[in-house]
Amino acid sequence: MLPQVSIVGRPNVGKSSIFNWLVGRRLAIVDNMAGVTRDRMKHVIENEGRYFEIIDTGGIGINDVDELDEEIEQQIEIGIQGADVLLFVVDAKSGPIGLDQRVAKRLRGLNKPVILVANKCDGDNWEVTANEFFSLGFDSPVVCSAKNNRRKEGLLEAIMAKLPDQDDFDKKEIAHPDMKFVLVGRRNVGKSTLVNTLVKDERMIVSEVAGTTRDSVDVRFEVDGKTMVAIDTPGLRRGKSVRTDIDFYGTHRAHRSIRHADVTLMMFDAGKRISKVDRQLVHYIEQNQKPCIFVVNKWDLMAEHMPTERWADYLHDNFTSLWNVPIAFITGQTGQNCRRLLNHAQMLYKQSRSRIGTPKLNRIIKEALVRHPPPMGANRRRPKIFYAAQIGIQPPTIMLKCNNPNAFSHTYQKYLLGVLRDSLDFGEVPIRMVLEKRSNADPNQEIQETSV
Repeated sequence: MLPQVSIVGRPNVGKSSIFNWLVGRRLAIVDNMAGVTRDRMKHVIENEGRYFEIIDTGGIGINDVDELDEEIEQQIEIGIQGADVLLFVVDAKSGPIGLDQRVAKRLRGLNKPVILVANKCDGDNWEVTANEFFSLGFDSPVVCSAKNNRRKEGLLEAIMAKLPDQDDFDKKEIAHPDMKFVLVGRRNVGKSTLVNTLVKDERMIVSEVAGTTRDSVDVRFEVDGKTMVAIDTPGLRRGKSVRTDIDFYGTHRAHRSIRHADVTLMMFDAGKRISKVDRQLVHYIEQNQKPCIFVVNKWDLMAEHMPTERWADYLHDNFTSLWNVPIAFITGQTGQNCRRLLNHAQMLYKQSRSRIGTPKLNRIIKEALVRHPPPMGANRRRPKIFYAAQIGIQPPTIMLKCNNPNAFSHTYQKYLLGVLRDSLDFGEVPIRMVLEKRSNADPNQEIQETSV
């Protein structure tokens, strides 16, 4: 198992800033408002050939506006107890305050190495002030500034010196996952509950409070020997309701997670009507041509009152262009159908990486052209397709070489896409079709122009 380094401290000392700084990417939301971080965020870091997992935690002693103090504290305690090294972050500009003393007392009672980190030392004058933190009872503080990128090497050296000897660890902990999927939807649809059920751990805070999850959180777990990453995202709100930076960045991170994931689980609440937020999310998924499953959650509350076919028809009526998207009916809290959902997500991922041989593809296109030739163009000539080839995956991308790409109407292109979807083994995932004009230098120009 990889050594774990947990970042702890009172609110607003820059824990998430240091997390992002060490990782080298803006993964955690950073905001001036105290208590932004609630769930633990993790990331694997490599330094000088050694690996460790850095963990961001919530602020100790926060009075949460949604009264989630107990749940946040539980996440902090898990981070502390599982850590091999603790980074105790303090604010050099404010100096030690009473809450710092409380945190220090808590950490001194542990048999764990603690590195005192004086953040926000934006200049040499602040380093003198940092000496005041000797009163907390730890070694000389490591002075740094995440904001101004000062003394990062010194902090990494201090971490490396405290790490335990690294035995052989499971390479799966650092290897690229076999599949990465993201859960998206509006607030309180049950995303975090489903993540906890899939990973069999209380990894995410779950409550009835809307907007409990504030950031996109990657959760790594293993199923049947395969490494998965589930990305839990904040519940999104209508555009006019996005009033704070946290809402804005939460939406931005959710969109980024959709773009980077292999499969998207678009979640709906079985007891609620489809909303504008749902439509916006589905539109974004469709724009980015991501494999998707429509997941109707909390089905145990509706199973006796409504057949699944009625909800499926409701989804198809609202998203007519995505009739090929599979639909799953689950209960995330009890785990009903959740394993089947995960298996189907793996199937979609496999479909998105499928390839088809050129001869078979050309036979399909030829039969489609014979069955339904393209309409005559404005010049009274029928546009021609010379040959087809697959040029990419994720999504499967089909190139059609033709004499005049603009002569093929949107309706006819939809017809060809429908034929491909019905004829190929990746019918449940998006297919990108590219019409390209054949150049004079094309090596296949001798192919008969009577269509493929």
